[in-house]
Amino acid sequence: VRASDTHHLSVRELALAYYVQGDWFQILFIHGFPLDRTVWRQIMATLTGWRRIAPDLRGMGLSDVPNRYSMTEYADDLVALLDALSAPKAVICGLSMGGYIAFEMMRRHPDRIRALILCNTRAEADAEDGKRRRNDMIGLVQREGTGALADVMVPKLLAPASLKVMPAVVEHVRTMIAGNPPAGVVGAIEAMRDRPDSTEMLPKIDLPTLVIAGRDDQLIPPAASRKLADSIPGAQFTLIPDAGHLSPLEQPVATSRVIAEFLGAID
Repeated sequence: VRASDTHHLSVRELALAYYVQGDWFQILFIHGFPLDRTVWRQIMATLTGWRRIAPDLRGMGLSDVPNRYSMTEYADDLVALLDALSAPKAVICGLSMGGYIAFEMMRRHPDRIRALILCNTRAEADAEDGKRRRNDMIGLVQREGTGALADVMVPKLLAPASLKVMPAVVEHVRTMIAGNPPAGVVGAIEAMRDRPDSTEMLPKIDLPTLVIAGRDDQLIPPAASRKLADSIPGAQFTLIPDAGHLSPLEQPVATSRVIAEFLGAID
């Protein structure tokens, strides 16, 4: 996906930037925090035969920066985008915070979801110590900007091996974080801090589901992702070697292969 392939649509009184490629069945890619749609570029390039849609969430990338942020707002934005693209149903693929949004879409718009792919994410809400860390992060962004946030987050998002041998990936992640509007980043932190717990809904999910984990994920250990998969009836679990919290970016070939096999089984 080239930069020139970026489109914009007005939905719910804001303009969302997005990539779209291909046709036929729809798959919606939801990026994590504090990233943008470009995290999916290599994955999108390989999944031929599907209509791949990857938006910038509100307040991120090239999308508008409104005043309201919550998992509800994100979920409703994306359903409105699917409406505008004439996509009545889609496979939802959420990375990290994108997984939180996928759960909210399950809660609010279950009829719009054909299958779930949950990458490096969890269902639990933040505990009190987690909320304190979110508030500290808000203070950092407000004082020093998103460049300072990039300095803190890059070593946590990527596997140690990625930090050593993938300078282009490191720079891509740093650029995404530092380039995001501070107001949108703060709004996303608040939305994550205040999100509902989704663990009770897991046993009720009756859709094909794939859970992807990075073997070297420092933020969500593989055991937590395995527990997530075990809580969803019939869910598949895949561990990606040599990947941290950003499996689709650090190991795009392995991640694409797993996603393609999953999509082929439900096609």
